[in-house]
Amino acid sequence: MGSTTRSDGGVNLGLVSAIVAVATIGGLLFGYDSGAVNGTQPGLKSAFELTEGGLGFTVGSLLIGCIVGAFAAGTLADAIGRRNVMRIAALLFLVAALVQGFAESHTIFVIARIAGGVAVGAASVLSPAYISEVAPANIRGRMTTVQQIMIITGLTAAFLVNYVLAAAAGESTNIFWGGLQAWRWMYLMQAIPAGVFLLALFFIPESPRFLVAKKRDAEAATVLTRLFGEVVAKAKVEEIRNSFAGDHRPRLRDVLAPAGAKSFLGIRPIVWVGVMLAVFQQLVGINVIFYYGATLWQLAGFNESDSLLINIVSGAVSIGACFVTIAVIDRIGRKPLLLIGSAGMAVTLFVMVYAFSQGTLDAEGSLQLSQEMGILAVIAANLYVIFFNVSWGPVMWVMLGEMFPNQIRGSALAVAGFFQWFANYLIAQFFPVMAAGIGLAASYSFYAICAVISFFLVQRFITETKGKELEEMEG
Repeated sequence: MGSTTRSDGGVNLGLVSAIVAVATIGGLLFGYDSGAVNGTQPGLKSAFELTEGGLGFTVGSLLIGCIVGAFAAGTLADAIGRRNVMRIAALLFLVAALVQGFAESHTIFVIARIAGGVAVGAASVLSPAYISEVAPANIRGRMTTVQQIMIITGLTAAFLVNYVLAAAAGESTNIFWGGLQAWRWMYLMQAIPAGVFLLALFFIPESPRFLVAKKRDAEAATVLTRLFGEVVAKAKVEEIRNSFAGDHRPRLRDVLAPAGAKSFLGIRPIVWVGVMLAVFQQLVGINVIFYYGATLWQLAGFNESDSLLINIVSGAVSIGACFVTIAVIDRIGRKPLLLIGSAGMAVTLFVMVYAFSQGTLDAEGSLQLSQEMGILAVIAANLYVIFFNVSWGPVMWVMLGEMFPNQIRGSALAVAGFFQWFANYLIAQFFPVMAAGIGLAASYSFYAICAVISFFLVQRFITETKGKELEEMEG
């Protein structure tokens, strides 16, 4: 797969790009599900007679699976390969999408969402790792950033599909086609990208670093020759081999610090840095916009149609922001982008807090904003989304894919991925309760404070990885 034409000092950019395009479809699946569930909440509440707490659990149940998938993926990928685990994930997501669309039982629906989550969690940690293991160091940041673009593309595609389906049916809860309500078709449409992902994974090679770890040096050399040319391939096989400890196979306890080495609670410092990045990417509240955007804007006084349209605009803006990241990440580095993002998100979140604090509650307890405050909230939210997608959105995935030494990459990704999805789950689960209990202003104050904290954590603990080979990573 990919062109054999070589440029950039012998790099087969055609093949690298093809691998990146396929690997990141896993990100698109996550984005699509996040966007799909955004517009299906009235249907879920109606079909399964859900309370706000029940809705939060149903939406967040995907993330229970994500926690499991992310934790298991790294170790499983070290055992059977990055590509094989992603194939399993694609098949699982395909089945889950179909079951969610047709499920009449809330229990069956939740089980299918958890299964889909296992797939998403696995793909989310493996895609950036796999890309980092095949992309040359000088463009690795740009290539891995495509993961976030695909997440946002999936998200925006789902927003668009939801908007079209809801408009065609009149409302998401109306019958659309085949005797099924429009919201069910929002889930069934997920089967299309899942099927494409599954098929495409049969046309890309396995990670050469996995192959070397399995002592399949000849296969690794073949892949590296296709990627970088014969001369570079021989040297890289040797470099990769030397970066692995020769005395044991990768295992989960590799995240523990060796005896006498610097550690915190017995864990390597670099693993804690990965966990910090993973957790704070969620604590700044981005998935409140992802999962509950339509609900949020309705709380702020917009109707269903306008809310879905705002989501589409936010998605388009996000994609544009990611392209900015692609243009600058390998020039200015990862750390400056994280700092810019933290500062920008903090300011825009506090502006949203101000807008929401000026609203009043109607007889049903829904927030009512003046036209001026509604517009201010929408502008601030879109600026917040821009700052996130220029920084923490893609850069977190870039860094998790590249910052760990070869020997511990799978295990460290398992731990960081676990905490990332656990934080994601907590945010998704408790937002409806927080919004109803303490209001939008107080809820968003929490996310704003977390953005401020993230700035100082990055300043203190993040080490720049721009331009470094994976074999140079320490920790």
